[in-house]
Amino acid sequence: MSYRTKATVMDGEAISRAVTRIAHEILEFNKGAGNLALVGIVTRGASLADILAAKIAEIEGATVPVGTLDISFYRDDLATRLNPEVHRSDIPFDVEGKDVVLVDDVLYTGRTIRSAMDALMDYGRPCSVQLAVLVDRGHRELPIRADYVGKNVPSSRRERVKVYLQSLDGRDAAEILEENHKGGDE
Repeated sequence: MSYRTKATVMDGEAISRAVTRIAHEILEFNKGAGNLALVGIVTRGASLADILAAKIAEIEGATVPVGTLDISFYRDDLATRLNPEVHRSDIPFDVEGKDVVLVDDVLYTGRTIRSAMDALMDYGRPCSVQLAVLVDRGHRELPIRADYVGKNVPSSRRERVKVYLQSLDGRDAAEILEENHKGGDE
Protein backbone atom coordinates (compact mmCIF):
# COMPACT_ATOMS: atom_id res chain seq x y z
CA MET A 1 0.00 0.00 0.00
CA SER A 2 1.42 3.37 -0.94
CA TYR A 3 0.68 6.72 0.64
CA ARG A 4 0.86 10.32 -0.48
CA THR A 5 1.14 13.49 1.58
CA LYS A 6 -2.25 14.95 2.38
CA ALA A 7 -1.00 17.78 4.62
CA THR A 8 2.12 19.00 6.36
CA VAL A 9 1.03 19.72 9.93
CA MET A 10 4.44 20.73 11.31
CA ASP A 11 7.47 22.14 9.52
CA GLY A 12 10.98 22.43 10.91
CA GLU A 13 10.23 25.68 12.77
CA ALA A 14 7.08 24.24 14.35
CA ILE A 15 8.97 21.14 15.48
CA SER A 16 11.75 23.27 16.97
CA ARG A 17 9.23 25.42 18.88
CA ALA A 18 7.38 22.32 20.11
CA VAL A 19 10.59 20.70 21.37
CA THR A 20 11.56 23.90 23.18
CA ARG A 21 8.12 24.12 24.81
CA ILE A 22 8.17 20.44 25.81
CA ALA A 23 11.65 20.86 27.34
CA HIS A 24 10.43 23.82 29.42
CA GLU A 25 7.30 21.91 30.50
CA ILE A 26 9.37 18.88 31.55
CA LEU A 27 11.73 21.07 33.57
CA GLU A 28 8.87 22.99 35.18
CA PHE A 29 6.91 19.88 36.16
CA ASN A 30 9.99 18.09 37.53
CA LYS A 31 11.40 21.20 39.24
CA GLY A 32 14.60 21.03 37.21
CA ALA A 33 16.69 18.29 35.67
CA GLY A 34 18.16 16.81 38.88
CA ASN A 35 16.34 13.46 38.84
CA LEU A 36 15.41 13.33 35.14
CA ALA A 37 16.26 10.72 32.54
CA LEU A 38 14.97 10.49 28.96
CA VAL A 39 14.30 7.18 27.21
CA GLY A 40 13.47 7.34 23.51
CA ILE A 41 11.54 4.60 21.77
CA VAL A 42 13.47 3.37 18.74
CA THR A 43 13.71 4.90 16.10
CA ARG A 44 12.33 8.42 15.94
CA GLY A 45 11.58 8.60 19.66
CA ALA A 46 15.27 7.94 20.32
CA SER A 47 16.29 10.80 18.03
CA LEU A 48 13.72 13.09 19.65
CA ALA A 49 15.06 12.17 23.09
CA ASP A 50 18.53 13.29 21.99
CA ILE A 51 17.10 16.56 20.67
CA LEU A 52 15.16 17.12 23.91
CA ALA A 53 18.24 16.38 26.03
CA ALA A 54 20.24 18.95 24.06
CA LYS A 55 17.47 21.52 24.53
CA ILE A 56 17.26 20.78 28.29
CA ALA A 57 21.05 21.19 28.54
CA GLU A 58 20.78 24.52 26.72
CA ILE A 59 18.01 25.77 29.02
CA GLU A 60 19.11 24.30 32.35
CA GLY A 61 22.85 23.84 31.87
CA ALA A 62 22.47 20.25 33.06
CA THR A 63 23.19 17.00 31.25
CA VAL A 64 20.26 14.59 31.38
CA PRO A 65 20.97 10.88 30.83
CA VAL A 66 19.44 9.49 27.64
CA GLY A 67 18.66 5.90 26.75
CA THR A 68 17.01 4.08 23.87
CA LEU A 69 14.39 1.38 24.13
CA ASP A 70 13.52 -1.25 21.54
CA ILE A 71 10.05 -2.65 22.19
CA SER A 72 9.95 -5.23 19.36
CA PHE A 73 9.56 -8.24 21.65
CA TYR A 74 7.10 -6.52 24.01
CA ARG A 75 4.49 -5.75 21.36
CA ASP A 76 1.09 -7.45 21.66
CA ASP A 77 1.08 -8.06 17.89
CA LEU A 78 4.47 -9.81 17.79
CA ALA A 79 2.90 -13.09 16.64
CA THR A 80 1.35 -11.39 13.60
CA ARG A 81 4.54 -9.57 12.50
CA LEU A 82 6.52 -11.71 10.07
CA ASN A 83 9.91 -10.02 10.41
CA PRO A 84 10.02 -7.55 13.28
CA GLU A 85 12.84 -5.04 12.90
CA VAL A 86 14.89 -5.54 16.04
CA HIS A 87 17.21 -2.86 17.41
CA ARG A 88 19.29 -2.68 20.53
CA SER A 89 18.03 -1.10 23.73
CA ASP A 90 20.66 0.98 25.46
CA ILE A 91 19.90 2.42 28.88
CA PRO A 92 23.34 3.31 30.28
CA PHE A 93 22.05 4.49 33.67
CA ASP A 94 20.12 3.08 36.59
CA VAL A 95 16.39 3.85 36.18
CA GLU A 96 15.73 3.00 39.83
CA GLY A 97 14.19 6.05 41.50
CA LYS A 98 14.52 8.27 38.41
CA ASP A 99 11.79 10.42 36.86
CA VAL A 100 11.87 8.82 33.42
CA VAL A 101 10.35 10.58 30.44
CA LEU A 102 9.51 8.15 27.63
CA VAL A 103 9.81 9.93 24.29
CA ASP A 104 8.12 8.95 21.01
CA ASP A 105 7.24 10.67 17.77
CA VAL A 106 3.54 9.81 17.35
CA LEU A 107 0.99 8.66 19.93
CA TYR A 108 -1.83 6.69 18.34
CA THR A 109 -3.53 3.66 19.94
CA GLY A 110 -1.34 3.60 23.05
CA ARG A 111 -0.10 0.06 22.41
CA THR A 112 3.48 1.14 21.70
CA ILE A 113 3.61 3.05 24.99
CA ARG A 114 2.19 0.09 26.93
CA SER A 115 4.93 -2.07 25.41
CA ALA A 116 7.55 0.56 26.26
CA MET A 117 6.44 0.68 29.89
CA ASP A 118 6.69 -3.12 30.12
CA ALA A 119 10.19 -3.03 28.60
CA LEU A 120 11.30 -0.16 30.85
CA MET A 121 10.27 -2.04 34.01
CA ASP A 122 12.77 -4.78 33.10
CA TYR A 123 15.48 -2.18 33.85
CA GLY A 124 14.22 -1.28 37.33
CA ARG A 125 11.55 0.71 39.11
CA PRO A 126 11.52 4.41 38.24
CA CYS A 127 10.09 6.97 40.67
CA SER A 128 7.74 8.06 37.86
CA VAL A 129 7.20 7.49 34.16
CA GLN A 130 6.05 10.41 32.04
CA LEU A 131 5.34 10.56 28.31
CA ALA A 132 6.44 13.15 25.77
CA VAL A 133 5.30 12.91 22.14
CA LEU A 134 5.72 15.23 19.21
CA VAL A 135 2.31 14.37 17.71
CA ASP A 136 -0.84 13.00 19.35
CA ARG A 137 -3.22 11.80 16.65
CA GLY A 138 -5.92 10.36 18.91
CA HIS A 139 -7.74 7.02 18.40
CA ARG A 140 -6.60 5.53 21.72
CA GLU A 141 -7.34 1.86 22.38
CA LEU A 142 -5.76 1.89 25.84
CA PRO A 143 -6.11 4.40 28.70
CA ILE A 144 -2.83 6.18 27.96
CA ARG A 145 -2.24 9.90 27.51
CA ALA A 146 0.84 12.01 26.96
CA ASP A 147 2.05 14.40 29.65
CA TYR A 148 3.80 16.58 27.05
CA VAL A 149 2.49 17.01 23.48
CA GLY A 150 4.00 19.00 20.64
CA LYS A 151 0.80 19.08 18.59
CA ASN A 152 -2.59 17.37 18.59
CA VAL A 153 -3.41 16.29 15.04
CA PRO A 154 -6.88 14.96 14.32
CA SER A 155 -6.67 12.21 11.73
CA SER A 156 -8.71 9.37 10.33
CA ARG A 157 -7.83 5.76 11.13
CA ARG A 158 -7.24 5.27 7.39
CA GLU A 159 -4.54 7.94 7.41
CA ARG A 160 -1.00 7.72 8.74
CA VAL A 161 0.95 10.41 10.56
CA LYS A 162 4.66 10.41 9.74
CA VAL A 163 7.38 12.42 11.46
CA TYR A 164 10.58 13.19 9.59
CA LEU A 165 13.70 14.23 11.49
CA GLN A 166 16.80 15.89 10.08
CA SER A 167 19.14 13.34 11.70
CA LEU A 168 17.33 10.40 10.05
CA ASP A 169 15.51 11.77 7.02
CA GLY A 170 17.33 14.94 6.03
CA ARG A 171 14.39 17.19 6.97
CA ASP A 172 12.11 18.05 9.86
CA ALA A 173 8.37 17.72 9.27
CA ALA A 174 5.21 15.98 10.42
CA GLU A 175 2.76 14.98 7.71
CA ILE A 176 -0.61 13.32 7.37
CA LEU A 177 -0.45 10.65 4.68
CA GLU A 178 -3.42 9.13 2.89
CA GLU A 179 -3.70 6.05 0.72
CA ASN A 180 -2.63 6.65 -2.84
CA HIS A 181 -5.59 5.51 -4.93
CA LYS A 182 -4.82 4.70 -8.55
CA GLY A 183 -7.24 5.32 -11.33
CA GLY A 184 -10.66 6.90 -11.20
CA ASP A 185 -14.19 5.62 -10.74
CA GLU A 186 -14.87 2.25 -12.27
